[in-house]
Amino acid sequence: VARLCVCDLLVAECDANCCCDPDCTEADFSLFTTCSVPIVTGDSRLCSQKAAVYSLDVDANPPERIFELIDQVNPSVFCIHSTNYKQLLSFSSPEMPTPENFDQLLKQFGRAAFSAEPEPDSWNSNADVQNPSDANETYRYEHGAPVQTEDAFLRLPSPVVSSWCSDANPAGFLVNQATKCTRSVSVEKCGSIQAVSMLFYINSSILAKLHEFVFQVNITVQAVVVQSQDGMRTLLNDSDALRLPMILDDLCINIVLGVSYHITYTDAGEIIEAAASFVLGAINKEALSIQQSFEISFTQVNTQPVPLSGNPGYIVGLPIRAGFLPQGYPFPADMLLQHLACTDKHGQLTILQSTSSQDCLAAQGARAPVLFGYNMISGCTLRITAATKCQPLTQTLLDLLKGQNFPEYVASFGNSQAQDVLDWVPIIYLHTSEQVKSSCQIPVSLEIEVKWTKYGSLVNPQARILNVTATIATTTLQQLPSGRERTFPVTSSVVFTDISSPAEPGYKAWPTINAKLPFDFFFPFV
Repeated sequence: VARLCVCDLLVAECDANCCCDPDCTEADFSLFTTCSVPIVTGDSRLCSQKAAVYSLDVDANPPERIFELIDQVNPSVFCIHSTNYKQLLSFSSPEMPTPENFDQLLKQFGRAAFSAEPEPDSWNSNADVQNPSDANETYRYEHGAPVQTEDAFLRLPSPVVSSWCSDANPAGFLVNQATKCTRSVSVEKCGSIQAVSMLFYINSSILAKLHEFVFQVNITVQAVVVQSQDGMRTLLNDSDALRLPMILDDLCINIVLGVSYHITYTDAGEIIEAAASFVLGAINKEALSIQQSFEISFTQVNTQPVPLSGNPGYIVGLPIRAGFLPQGYPFPADMLLQHLACTDKHGQLTILQSTSSQDCLAAQGARAPVLFGYNMISGCTLRITAATKCQPLTQTLLDLLKGQNFPEYVASFGNSQAQDVLDWVPIIYLHTSEQVKSSCQIPVSLEIEVKWTKYGSLVNPQARILNVTATIATTTLQQLPSGRERTFPVTSSVVFTDISSPAEPGYKAWPTINAKLPFDFFFPFV
């Protein structure tokens, strides 16, 4: 690093204020006002390295440059201990194809996914005595690997440069995707355009294992929905029937408007089932293009798919995931996954939903999900008479405000898994009441405050929930005279508070070490 100088731009001349320029003399240094580059290091990702530090001693007469060579330690836990891969330090020219090496290059780079390094001959010399278990490890799918078919890969059309569809986008294993793009069509040619036919999306079998052609999985048709020109959709009973585009009364019918793939896989990275659902429509002669939508999702066998609200951080507008621990915890993690019960079938935090009648007793059971980032308020009106009993009314209002099973925990991230107990934040309950001595205090409001922060990299921060507080406010219920009525407003509210610490002006943060990866990032490793 003592020989490195990024500000040395002029050849055989001294660059102004460049304290590391070897062309500068002591007389030049005495005229400098500052060092434009005060510290010079090598690769910033190294755990420990030498650093050249330059400064000016303005108190000296004349001013002089000070040079130090220090040991710099990288505070990040993600750092390089030693650079033992020498090829990384220089660019190697790619090998040009020739008649002699063409077959070798085709074997190395001719697949949808390949390694940047050729396979040594020594790897193939022991192929006959390879352990069968090692062979299975070689051919399993890993996260992000293109889902291969017998002829290429599973296509998930998407827009590339413009909004027009490109069929060259492969579906990645365990990568849930949803795309929309525009396809050029015409009634006269609708029967010859492959991309609007169901057959185009199911005519290739998927390889159960990567690069293994022995076991193949056929794509079955799970459902077919027909959409009329006014937007009405109808589910067909005979979903197994293949409906191909055809011209009927100046219309082209049975063209594909949407495809949704669902892939089932094992924990060994093997695909065992593939299904596709279609949305079919029709176009008239005036139509020059259509918009198609494509989606793919993955589910591990013998597990129930859990809807996420982000990966990893919460996405604004998606529900907050919630649940509660059963009695008898702790117990094994696999049992926790089964017993982390949820407030409803989707495992969401909910509040009272307002109704048109505004009658609290009629609103029982109506709940609205709490959406991340959305401040919400709802309520109803409660009418009480002299015959109203305090204790039953209190329980009724608590059930109204909290629901039947108000959760004990919320997920700190949008992709928090049930078995990761430390990823769940307990809900803190507070109670406020009027300072009046009374034998009857009824709950009239539930205020939920969600404190969240931006977590991880400053470039792509992820929303993380740190604290949830539920405050129940009560009021005094006085005994009413016979024949009299009284009304109470009952309200529920949710407030989101961003407690992220703002970056200080001019402060350059160290590389962040707080990071949460998508839960399936290391699949199939733990």
